[in-house]
Amino acid sequence: MILENKQERPRRNWANILSKTIKTGIIRSNLIPMFAGFTLALYTYQISFMEKLPDVIFALLGAALVIGAAGAFNNLYDRDIDAIMERTKRRPTVTGEIKPAIVLLLSVIMAISGIALLALTTWLAALLAFLGLFFYVFPYTMWSKRKTVYNTEIGSISGGMPPLIGWAAVYPDITHPAIIGLFIVMIIWQMPHFYAIAIRNHKQYKAAKIPMLPVVKGVQRTYIQTNVYLIIMIVISFLFGTLSIGLMLVALLLSVGWLTLSVYRYNKVDSEKWATSMFLYSLIHMTVLFSTIIIYSLMGIVFELY
Repeated sequence: MILENKQERPRRNWANILSKTIKTGIIRSNLIPMFAGFTLALYTYQISFMEKLPDVIFALLGAALVIGAAGAFNNLYDRDIDAIMERTKRRPTVTGEIKPAIVLLLSVIMAISGIALLALTTWLAALLAFLGLFFYVFPYTMWSKRKTVYNTEIGSISGGMPPLIGWAAVYPDITHPAIIGLFIVMIIWQMPHFYAIAIRNHKQYKAAKIPMLPVVKGVQRTYIQTNVYLIIMIVISFLFGTLSIGLMLVALLLSVGWLTLSVYRYNKVDSEKWATSMFLYSLIHMTVLFSTIIIYSLMGIVFELY
């Protein structure tokens, strides 16, 4: 019997490869504000959840596909800089576990399918999804991410679309102050969140030559700009008062707490610890605010209709 001294190649876990390629974590985190926008519209216009059950299914699936398409294209286009950064160098598009042609085809199929599903709700939901995808792929991924310190602000436009898509899937009018407030909060929230990530990964972004604000302008400028955005979030909280004093107070307290944390911690600890606390609070802020909106809206529908 001849023994071969060969190691058997590990089988590819295609589910894991696909998950990392389309960024399922980002899909999940963006579906929460999308669903918040959906339920808030139901409550605002006093529409039964069961009446719109097919639309919520189409909206969730459609939004997930479009967000996944954006994530896959981002991974495809950023292979060169992802290979430099420690936090991204093991992505399947970098390691070669998935071919670029497959990623591109996957992105196109997911984008078309997602927009088509959203069109089954309202034309406006489909249009907003298309615009969100467009802004993420072209102005952000293919241009501003590598060219300007304002890449976070430009990328935040697409990041603010999920609640608008959810609202539009119920009612094709996004001029109500409550959804405008939710959209702006979602946009402004991204700046302190991603600034914190950039400070924590300062050396990696610098090595990849990505002009994040802390890399180009320094931590002090980032701290000041973060606080400006947090003050804007405090002001925007009052837009929720047109629908509910309770929601307004939750949004207001969360934003005031965030600003207080920023100011208090900045001179107490080093910049990375400050950034870590800001990052963690950003996750708490999003989770509490959008969970409160979803619960409040669903309970409001039940009490009003029954």
